[in-house]
Amino acid sequence: QVQLVESGGGLVQAGGSLRLSCVGSGSTWGIGVMGWYRQAPGKQRELVADISRGGSTNYADSVKGRFTISRDNGKNTVYLQMNSLKPEDTAVYYCNAGITRSFRPSWGQGTQVTVSS
Repeated sequence: QVQLVESGGGLVQAGGSLRLSCVGSGSTWGIGVMGWYRQAPGKQRELVADISRGGSTNYADSVKGRFTISRDNGKNTVYLQMNSLKPEDTAVYYCNAGITRSFRPSWGQGTQVTVSS
């Protein structure tokens, strides 16, 4: 069982930046992939970015060039640096983790990101 706790959300103006953090605890030895999803009101949850233990990354097209995902394996922590934020980035951001990209059942409680125009 892996527990994930996010932090770093908030309200920012368009063009601004935020950094999200997510710390894993519990059975963290099994974590291969960590990532971030987001869900806006009335929309499905979507993958924002993920990163493997070895550092291989994957980004949604909508955030490429603006967001950067990174992780500290020793601290079981994943980060999401979000720059040039847009109002359409407004959503609840969820941390996610699992063994592989095909099996990642652990979720955080979510953190709200609101970008004002």
